[in-house]
Amino acid sequence: MVMPNLMREGICSPSWFFNRFFIETIMTLSRYCKIYPHPEDKGLLTLFSTKTMAVVDVAPEVIRDIEKSRLSKEEKKTLDELGFLARSSRQEEREMLVFLEDFNAQADTFNAVAVLSLDCNLACKYCFEGTRKGKFYMSVDTADRFVDFVKSQNLDGKDEINIIFYGGEPLLGIDLILRISEKLRAAAESKKMSYSFSFITNGTLLNRRTVEKLLPLGLKTASVTLDGPKGVHDAFRPFKSGKGSFDAIVENISNVCRLIDVQIGGNFTKDHYGEFPLLLDYFIDKGITPDKISSVDFNPVVCECDEYSPPDFHDGCMSTSEPWLSEATVFLREEILKRGFRTQELMPTVCAVERRNSVVVNFDGTLYKCPGLIGRKNYCVGTLKTGVLDYSLTHCLGNWKNEECLACAYLPLCFGGCRYMKLVRDGHMRGIDCKKEYYDNTLRSLVLQDVKYEKEGVL
Repeated sequence: MVMPNLMREGICSPSWFFNRFFIETIMTLSRYCKIYPHPEDKGLLTLFSTKTMAVVDVAPEVIRDIEKSRLSKEEKKTLDELGFLARSSRQEEREMLVFLEDFNAQADTFNAVAVLSLDCNLACKYCFEGTRKGKFYMSVDTADRFVDFVKSQNLDGKDEINIIFYGGEPLLGIDLILRISEKLRAAAESKKMSYSFSFITNGTLLNRRTVEKLLPLGLKTASVTLDGPKGVHDAFRPFKSGKGSFDAIVENISNVCRLIDVQIGGNFTKDHYGEFPLLLDYFIDKGITPDKISSVDFNPVVCECDEYSPPDFHDGCMSTSEPWLSEATVFLREEILKRGFRTQELMPTVCAVERRNSVVVNFDGTLYKCPGLIGRKNYCVGTLKTGVLDYSLTHCLGNWKNEECLACAYLPLCFGGCRYMKLVRDGHMRGIDCKKEYYDNTLRSLVLQDVKYEKEGVL
């Protein structure tokens, strides 16, 4: 209230006032700051902000100076900008309560996953679609309604339309990819937006001819799944005939990795994650070097226990709290990075259920918020005809808006966890999929990996 009078009378400039206000404001250590011993220098601490992903090394007395409000002007300004300080716990809590609203409001891309079919040319032992699989294909009429649905969305302020084609195996429906992309590309251009698409594929049909056909329409990325070296992969992901699929996939990757971004994904179990480094070495031996691959990211197989589950597979995980999973995560990430391949950096993670500008369209035109939920009638959020209906109660939106989660240092990395994982484990989405134990076991190692490999230019 004093500032306007002082400014009118010419006693001080705005910058003088704000700098003085900033210096005199009592600030506390952010609740979303983790403090770790420095890996090499025992006289230092490493601070990591789960809110901004910033990392800084400080002397222990800096923490004491924060607690006693004795920071210098420069220290306070730097630590505040990096996200390590807060005006108060209550104010920081209020900021987090609107974080996802701001995230959704600022999104500049409209995203949709289009499930073109539930058919596949492989017979993966652990396929999460389980008994939902079959020769169910999106019709031309449904594809056209999907295009109209996208065009009907509020695209004001958006720069891009991005579609992920999914299945089953999406490349079994290449004619629909062409049809949808031609129409959406034209629609995007009419609004001075860009259009791009990618697909999540088993890689067996990802040949050079197909890629060259799709490139002019906006193809950017293909995410290809390989479940380890040849012997392991072929056991988990054979063709329906029983023949292994590994060689065909690797050949396709080799032929197209200079044309588009190829992301390598893989699904591991407790018994087989240790063999994945052999896959990376095989890539390098075959000339599929880190400069030719966009990223590599391996994830655990999730074990479902319901009517959709594969009847003969029980080796997946049900929770991130399983101790072996923490060990596997750190181990595999290190093996990826030390060979020079890029992988996912640490960043705030928002469940697809909470992303307003993202939807999954099933082959029959029903709408969902996550690919894992397709076909589950209780979690259908509408149709192409009705649009997205209110799903706040069925999907437990804001399940993390409770005192315990808001006080947790890992909240920006979690936001209540994975709704799909919660559902398959407990049969419902009520409550949270807490990842505290997982991050207690892994985060320091992951942070140090990021620091190390950023310096080396890998990340």
